[in-house]
Amino acid sequence: MAQLVIFRHGQSTWNLENKFTGWVDVALTPKGIEEAKQAGLKIKGYHFDYAYASELIRAQHTLKVALENSEHLPINHIYNKALNERMYGDLQGLDKTETVKKFGEDQVKIWRRSYDVAPPNGESLKDTSARVIPYFESEIIPKLKAGKNVVIAAHGNSLRALIMYLEKLSPQQILEFEIATGKPRLYELDENINVLSVKNL
Repeated sequence: MAQLVIFRHGQSTWNLENKFTGWVDVALTPKGIEEAKQAGLKIKGYHFDYAYASELIRAQHTLKVALENSEHLPINHIYNKALNERMYGDLQGLDKTETVKKFGEDQVKIWRRSYDVAPPNGESLKDTSARVIPYFESEIIPKLKAGKNVVIAAHGNSLRALIMYLEKLSPQQILEFEIATGKPRLYELDENINVLSVKNL
């Protein structure tokens, strides 16, 4: 049996400013750093053999702060762009409220909440899954099958893709699934990566 803990990065500066962030590399806010600390306290006492984050600094900083505050022994952090947030294309940097005024609420909801419709020059959740899941299967599953424990700090949509895969959710179910910042989710997995239990810490 292996344990997998996943959590979304703490609040970023563009979360605070209500902007579409995607692949833009923005920092954590003071609140985001505090959320990462709280995540660390919630995983205190758990042991991880491997730690992963995306190539974006907000996820990397969250992972570093969380593990420090969990008093975990130092382990190497592995960063890969396969775990990056969904690429929002032409919407990146735009204020979400202003975007609704410009394109209409229905259109923006389709871009944000449909499974396979991408914003202009961006990715859908289906596109995001197409890079997250192969990386998870090739890089992380062999470690879990070997009984190693893994922690991942990533993003709302890359984690949605992972949760959909692990919990066998439908596209509709995952689109309604809210992932709060800095809240660890613990999976107990058998040797075939079936979920034995799942809980929010």
